[in-house]
Amino acid sequence: MTNVVLVGCLDTKGVEYGWLRERLERAGVDVVMVDTGVMGEPRVPAEVPREAVARAAGTELSELRAAGDRGAAVTAMARGAEAVVLRLHAEGRLQAVLAIGGSGGTSIATRAMRALPLGVPKLMVSSMASGDVSVYVGSCDITMMYSVVDIAGINTVSAPVLANAADAAVGMAKGFAEASREVRPGQLGSGGRPLIAASMAGVTTEGVDAARERLTELGYEVLVFHVSGTGGRTLESLAGQGVFAGVLDLTLSELADELCGGILTAGPDRLTAAGRAGIPQVVSLGALDMVKFGPPETLPEQARYRRVRVHNPSITVIRTTEAECADLGRLVADKLRGAAGPTAVCVPLRGLSTLGAPEGPYHDPAADRALFTALREGLRGSGTRVFDYDTHINDPDFGRAAADRLHALITGRADRAAA
Repeated sequence: MTNVVLVGCLDTKGVEYGWLRERLERAGVDVVMVDTGVMGEPRVPAEVPREAVARAAGTELSELRAAGDRGAAVTAMARGAEAVVLRLHAEGRLQAVLAIGGSGGTSIATRAMRALPLGVPKLMVSSMASGDVSVYVGSCDITMMYSVVDIAGINTVSAPVLANAADAAVGMAKGFAEASREVRPGQLGSGGRPLIAASMAGVTTEGVDAARERLTELGYEVLVFHVSGTGGRTLESLAGQGVFAGVLDLTLSELADELCGGILTAGPDRLTAAGRAGIPQVVSLGALDMVKFGPPETLPEQARYRRVRVHNPSITVIRTTEAECADLGRLVADKLRGAAGPTAVCVPLRGLSTLGAPEGPYHDPAADRALFTALREGLRGSGTRVFDYDTHINDPDFGRAAADRLHALITGRADRAAA
């Protein structure tokens, strides 16, 4: 049996959800409707009525109505929808989840979607999807589809959009159901090879690729995360869930953005999850020689007089200063000192990015030394070892050495790797 779960407010969007239900059932899937409305009366029936959703949130629908607080009601129904969706998934009654809505409906449905495992199909049709959707998606694999017009009736614009969404949900649900008979989607590492997380940017690609290829030879499956802010948050989230055998964190530019006001920060918890979880990790300092901003015209005034490079039409970078590099060295050390698992730092002495290579525009030995010195001082007396390599970070030999060192930490042969 293949089920698509519909999550939404059946008072304000009942007509549209009824239309979606008919489309889905004609395509040969079963539908489980979950009603998250509060104030108005539902316009179509639901397998999981709003009263049950409210109770799943630890409250009563009558209490939410009496309070008359829309924000509190949305929060409660989102919490209840999360509990309901997780239950349906555990019972095998959810092969995909689909929702439509504006800001409130999107907030409710995507909270439920974010609770589901990676790989479970999640599709959100929203009038909010053409803007910044990070608050809705987070580090989850939610597919956002822009509704073009507000979701207010079935018309010449909304009908094809919703039809495409329904058809996409059917395809994803059937594919998920078929795959689950072999390897359960959403269970990382179910293919048999231990998983490794690796961080990479365009300016560290060659070194990380060499490390990835070496780890693949050693029998691992490597998941590469682009250090775009979201990429780092996703790496941290999955590491916190304990799905990785090891972490190869060679690219830390998100830390520079967090410290210096760049736009691609992953937040203050970057470079902490593996340490807390006790996961073996090898860390390097890739791309700490730059801070990322938007197009040139968006640069802060004080940044325009520094070493500026246009990375692409959307990203402009500036070189980190000697003082900023010293601060970054201390920051990295602070994050690694308390690691519960085996940890090593690999330092490429000849440059941290393509721009920082010898003869490159960001080659600055004094700034790099400030970074290295602060890091070593901050890690003195800790269990984290620092290893110097007379190479550039994109030297394939460096990538392979970092990979071998991580393998040694995972297999308990770190002493031999240090020789």
